Amino acid sequence: MEELICSVEFLRSPAEVVARVSSEAGGVREYRAPSSGAVIDQVINDLQEEFESAPAT
Repeated sequence: MEELICSVEFLRSPAEVVARVSSEAGGVREYRAPSSGAVIDQVINDLQEEFESAPAT
């Protein structure tokens, strides 16, 4: 059975890249950076911390 654990949305404006992340444990949060690589790194680090500390189901 599949279960949605998070949703990630990336948006680009002329000045920055925005990532909106939503998960049950972390709620909705937003990251901003001047480049896609920088914002992706932020998202990866946050999600890695969140799911490493989450209890196994």
